[in-house]
Amino acid sequence: MIVIGVGNSYRRDDGVGPYVVERLRERGVPDEVLAVSDGETTELIDLWDGEDLAVVVDAVRAAPTHPGRIHHLAVADPPAERCRAAHGLDLGEAVELARVLGRLPRRLALYTVEATDIDYGVGLTPAVIEAAGRLTDEIAHLVQASASADTG
Repeated sequence: MIVIGVGNSYRRDDGVGPYVVERLRERGVPDEVLAVSDGETTELIDLWDGEDLAVVVDAVRAAPTHPGRIHHLAVADPPAERCRAAHGLDLGEAVELARVLGRLPRRLALYTVEATDIDYGVGLTPAVIEAAGRLTDEIAHLVQASASADTG
């Protein structure tokens, strides 16, 4: 299993992925399960290649926006429309390239949080911090369940 936090911590809400990874690290999730990425397509594929479960956390821009709203997608049910991450990455393109190359993990969960502020600066907006807390809880449970399944 791997948890990949995508984003730029110096672009406010775009840093939600790295923020969640850091909260998971503080909870004792092992470093070998955690990664941070700027979202470059081939880097993502390299990180999740060969994994049983890959969880990707990223910010997304939506119109109209609902700051802090969480979207959860699985590869088994890809969206009908593409969703652009806050930093311009099209996660659908990364997934499709990995599928063509035969480098998708067995299971891929994408969590996106609607961003409100991606200007230069540090720190998440209150709605995104609250969403990141909920995501951290949910992903911590996934990590624990995955570790239990591996040892059971």
